[in-house]
Order: sequence, then structure tokens, then C-alpha cells
Amino acid sequence: MIIPIQELSAETLRNIAESFVLREGTDYGDVEMSFDDKVEQVLANLKSGEAVLHYSELHDSIDIKSKDALMDEDDNAESDTSL
Repeated sequence: MIIPIQELSAETLRNIAESFVLREGTDYGDVEMSFDDKVEQVLANLKSGEAVLHYSELHDSIDIKSKDALMDEDDNAESDTSL
């Protein structure tokens, strides 16, 4: 389930973004980015719609996923159920 970011306080949204950055260990290429810059980039992706907050009922957890990756997962789930 996608959680609309507008329904969260700015503090809660930032905390989720910080948690995501800490656990992802994302490689940002040749350019070294500070923790705050990484968090701001995640927040910008959420606000632009490139990324979404996804709640998993199965795992009772929240994750940040690219919109494209989430759509691919949905497509795969639909094809799995049609077998």
C-alpha cells in the first residue's frame, strides 16, 4: 500500500528518510555525499513522485521504493497469480 507523504508530518517523513539512508548503504558514484545531502535527495525524490512510501502489511514495515520498481513488482505479482 502506498502512503501519501502529505499525510505525514515533516518530522516523521524526515525520520523515515534518515532510516532509509542508514540501512541502504547506497552508492552515489564518484561524488561523496554527506548524510544530510542523501536524506535531502531521498526527500526530493519522494516529493517529486519518483519514489513512494510503501507499507508492507506482510512485514508490517515501511520502505521507500522507486515508482518504477514498485510498478514492476506489481506486474510480477499479477503474472504470478495468473499462472
